[in-house]
Amino acid sequence: MFTAKDVAELRARTNAGMMDCKKALTECDGDFEKATQWLREKGIAAASKKQGRIASEGVVGSYIHMGGKIGVLVEVNCETDFVARTDAFQALVKDIAMQIAAANPQYVSREEVPADVLEKEKEILRAQAKNEGKPEAIIEKMVEGRVVKFYKDFCLLDQEFVKDSSKTIQTVLNEATLTIGEKISVRRFTRYEMGEGLEKRQDNLAEEVAKMSGN
Repeated sequence: MFTAKDVAELRARTNAGMMDCKKALTECDGDFEKATQWLREKGIAAASKKQGRIASEGVVGSYIHMGGKIGVLVEVNCETDFVARTDAFQALVKDIAMQIAAANPQYVSREEVPADVLEKEKEILRAQAKNEGKPEAIIEKMVEGRVVKFYKDFCLLDQEFVKDSSKTIQTVLNEATLTIGEKISVRRFTRYEMGEGLEKRQDNLAEEVAKMSGN
């Protein structure tokens, strides 16, 4: 069983509607964590229905890391200029720019990874698996599994959100799409790092960003 307090707490955590939260807890026999996952899965399905829409409005947002060490420009799209001017959308764009500064993705999505880059990565992973003495029969399966990690490291949408590691950036966009009511997507970004390519001390930017956000 569950209480009205449970429903309210689930709503606060997921931003889902009161009735959806009640249904989720009912479907999951009052299990809070399962209900949270149920709502996320439902949200992804609902958000995917909006993906066919045209998102030609939006903003080019920017983020400068403390001290001017790193700068990011990112284009985030929505469907209307009205939404582009809202505080919620502007905050989302700032979060995305901050993510790019901290996590240094190379591509927006898996689809953007050039075929030759992906194949070279697979060759490296195959060699690693062979050096580990893995049987030929399972090497390809291991490579495919490790390619998923490559996507998580280098593709923005697959990365863990630096402000909440329980979510990927794709999940953040899905949730924003549901909350705002319009298709939201990241089109492109550019990241500049002062002295990039030169030998220097590496700061843990993800930790810094988390501290700045109060997490």
